[in-house]
This record gives sequence, structure tokens and C-alpha cells, in this order.
Amino acid sequence: MQTLKLDNTTLSAIYSPVGNASALLVLAHGAGANLEHDHMSALSLALNNVGISTLRFNFPFMEEGKRRVDNPDVCIDTIARAVATANRLCPKVKLFIGGHSFGGRMSTHYAVEQPTSAVGIILFSFPLHPSKKPAIKRAAHLGAINEPMLFLSGDRDTLAEAALLQSVTGPLANARLHWLETADHSYKILKRTRKSAENVYAEAARVTSAWIEEL
Repeated sequence: MQTLKLDNTTLSAIYSPVGNASALLVLAHGAGANLEHDHMSALSLALNNVGISTLRFNFPFMEEGKRRVDNPDVCIDTIARAVATANRLCPKVKLFIGGHSFGGRMSTHYAVEQPTSAVGIILFSFPLHPSKKPAIKRAAHLGAINEPMLFLSGDRDTLAEAALLQSVTGPLANARLHWLETADHSYKILKRTRKSAENVYAEAARVTSAWIEEL
């Protein structure tokens, strides 16, 4: 277990390195579950299996057991410290930022607000809008991001209506959108109707690895 320092707060972090890694992803959690949640662990393991190391961490609100998320400035500062830790742990590997849902969204704001050494941003279930409240306001800043972005979203995600997410990412030359068949916001699938036999986490990791190799 690693730790991050934020003012007087010590934040938990887990560094999962792999030998001869092609990249290191600073992987931020969502609004409702911490770095050790099964979904976050599954994402990390799948990425490790394709040669991508990960550094997971808690935002202060999660470390302190609060339900209300931190404000964007706190989240951006936390991501900055996680990036600095990642650069110290693995300085010679391509660095990426991103995460699940809220963590991914805050990573995009970090990319706008601060200079970063990150090569790109990987977004697992980007939360374009609240459930059943379609809107694109949360994507207003994406056009200001220079780094390549990979969106990995389930086609049953109620926090990212397919047509809206396509309309947001389509015009961005530096964005790629990959749909995960029958997956919801937490990557739960419909086993009976999903055509692919590939594990959804393995699919997300495979697509991520191929995208990284193209950069």
C-alpha cells in the first residue's frame, strides 16, 4: 500500500506494477466506491494482464468516509499528487491518467487546469449526465484538452446516453469511443444477449492496450 499526502491528509493508494510495462495509468475511483472496490480491482487486474501498471488512490472524501464528493479543486490537486507519485515510482514509462466515472471526469478537468506529463486520458464509463437526465454540460470542457482521450462505455450506461456521448466525442479529433456491448455503468453485462464471449474487463484492457500502442 502506498500513500499520498494532501495538506495534512494521508490518502491510501495501491501501486500495481508489471514487468516491462508499456504504460502506467493513474486510476481514479468513482463517486460511490473506493480504490479497493471489486470494479476497480478488476480494472487494474485486466490492465496488468496486458502490460499496463496502475496506481489507484482515494480522493479525500472517500478516505474520510464522506458521501459528498470533494470539490473539483481538491480532486485536481489530489490527481496532481498521484501523478507526481507515479512519475517517482516509474519515471521511464508512458504515463496516463483517467479512471471510472467521477474519477475519469475529474481527470479531464485536471488535464485542462494543470500542465501534465500524461500522454493521454482513459475514461471508463464517463458520466456525461446524471441517470435519466440527458445533458452534455459535463462535456463542455473536453474541447480544451490536447491529450488523446479513450472512452470505454457500456451501451446500457444510463449516465451516458449513447447518441449524446457520440455527439460529444465524434467531433473531437483526439477522442476515440469504444462501446462495450450490453455493459452498464459498472460494466455489468447481459450474459444471454451479449454476443462476444470475451470478458468485458479483458475487452476494455485489450482496446486500451491497442490504443496506447498507436500513440
